[in-house]
Amino acid sequence: MNISSLLFAFSLLRFITGAEAIADTLAPQPAGATLLFAGDAMQHQAQLDQALLEGDGKRYDYSECFRWIAPVVTEADYAVVNLEVPLGGGPRYSGYPCFSAPDSYAQALADAGFDMMLTANNHCLDSGMKAARRTIWALDSLGIDHIGTYFDAADRLKKVPFIKDINGIRFGFLNYTYGTNGIPAKDGMEVSLIDRDRMAKEIKLTRDAGAEIVVVTMHWGIEYVLRENAIQRDLAKFLIDNDADMVIGSHPHVIQPMKMVRDDKRGQLVPVVYSLGNFISNMKTGDTRGGAYMRVRVERDENGKARVKWADYDTFFSAKPTGKGSNYTVIPSDRTDLIPEAQKTHWQIFNRAATKVFEAENVDVPKRKK
Repeated sequence: MNISSLLFAFSLLRFITGAEAIADTLAPQPAGATLLFAGDAMQHQAQLDQALLEGDGKRYDYSECFRWIAPVVTEADYAVVNLEVPLGGGPRYSGYPCFSAPDSYAQALADAGFDMMLTANNHCLDSGMKAARRTIWALDSLGIDHIGTYFDAADRLKKVPFIKDINGIRFGFLNYTYGTNGIPAKDGMEVSLIDRDRMAKEIKLTRDAGAEIVVVTMHWGIEYVLRENAIQRDLAKFLIDNDADMVIGSHPHVIQPMKMVRDDKRGQLVPVVYSLGNFISNMKTGDTRGGAYMRVRVERDENGKARVKWADYDTFFSAKPTGKGSNYTVIPSDRTDLIPEAQKTHWQIFNRAATKVFEAENVDVPKRKK
């Protein structure tokens, strides 16, 4: 073969290889979406005081609280957090036992990447019906998706099912709580309570409305207990038997196990997390000083059906301020260098306990690889 022929053959090979590379790049990738779930976004009095201090006593500034965790949240296609405070509207706000927080708190969570806020929890009626209804209005005004509480029964009928198209997959979301700290809903206010008949009906309604994946978020369990109880397990089974594709839990303020539960009837795996712990708070005991996020990936199979592909988790720490110019800060597990030196022992206590539970009891939900 002469030189010209060799050059031609080489050029042809380069063209074919390049064309294949371009074709690989342009080839349709599996349609899918990654969802992220985080636990309890609390707002204790010390958090309010610090936010007011950082806002120069005139406004509540949360701009630094989620700076380091925001990249983790925003990389998901859709992120969900439990908003465990009413947005009371001020001028005065309060921490435990009857919470009320400023709108700028919800805005900071949204700025960090959270797309949906859950409002059915035991603190949703803390500041009365007016504040509970105002929370709905405020989240609407901020353009934040939310489920769990409603102006009245007619509003609930209008807003349930809540279905969101995420990367071409239709997700339905539902939210329920075990109670409201003994404060009854009045004047027609609607709170989604754990009621088996109602939950089964609303799951079916959501599926019939076109949801391909039904996500049920639960406010349940016993506070400060690191493992789920029989009631949680039984409720999770009930939800799965009634066609839930994910069951995501909060409330205990500490983490609890995560499991891929086999649904033999549908031939699929259902991610169940019993508690994600605190997202941010001023709680003091070691197990409450951090939490976990769970990511769930959903893709279409070869038949075009949306299915859960995998789930994983990672932990983070809720660091407390060290004075003026710092705030409560959620710090991911790969940035422990940012934890104030005096608080690193608290991080170690939290992370050791969480790791022990997850490694012993998680089923097919590994720690995220980075």
